[in-house]
Amino acid sequence: MDKRTVLPLDSRTVTCEFLGTLLLVFFGVGSAVLSGEYIGTLGIAVAFGFVLLALCYTFGPISGCHVNPAVTLGMLVAGRIDVRRAVEYWVAQMLGGIAGAALLLLVAKQVPGLKVHGAFGTNGYGYRSAVGINIFGAFVAELILTFLLVFVWLAVTHRIAVVGFDGLPIGVALVVIHLVGIPLTGTGVNPARSFGPALFAGSPALSQVWLFLIAPLVGGALAAVVHELTHPALTALRAARTAAIEAEEAEDFTRAEADGDEGPGAARP
Repeated sequence: MDKRTVLPLDSRTVTCEFLGTLLLVFFGVGSAVLSGEYIGTLGIAVAFGFVLLALCYTFGPISGCHVNPAVTLGMLVAGRIDVRRAVEYWVAQMLGGIAGAALLLLVAKQVPGLKVHGAFGTNGYGYRSAVGINIFGAFVAELILTFLLVFVWLAVTHRIAVVGFDGLPIGVALVVIHLVGIPLTGTGVNPARSFGPALFAGSPALSQVWLFLIAPLVGGALAAVVHELTHPALTALRAARTAAIEAEEAEDFTRAEADGDEGPGAARP
């Protein structure tokens, strides 16, 4: 049986999205907040990519390891998940981002002299950008960077699950995205990652966070539309394979239920 299709697992998928986003924010943003001056831009980029790669192998077969509302929106636009699951994922991801930032703040407060207010690994433009990029440039950059991430995600996965080597190109893409994006905006490409830290960084970050909520979502939706244009045959093949797998699983489930109803004392052919 092809395991690339995620089975309905009730609260397990939501829990994975919450925990995965929490860990992505804690370790990814934490690399910038706690270790940035020691590891530099390359180190931060690698930290984000590697933690996402690890999470893909950990949670990918269960929830798809989106850990990013923009990825979930891309999956929704591509028709791989329904609205109900998307909303559940979005809630879990945003709460996970807040929880991860709260835990990071708890650790950061134990470091003497560490500045949190106005910084805290948040994203920004204008005077809050390392290169002073303006609002339009920041919006376009976030859109394009998120487009790459979601496009790669859609291209290497079948329906939802991330299995096998699927996580490798996703992790590598996130490293490259951060190498380009950190000097520009600090690299958001994830509304949950941007909102959580901004919530604790104060008004300078909160006044600009709207851009890092909207631009990645636009980029994610655009990636799904373009993917349908560039991979139509692949999309149709995967849809047919998914339908066959789901039909097989439904048949197995019905057969298992029927066997269970017979009871241990029932006659067997």
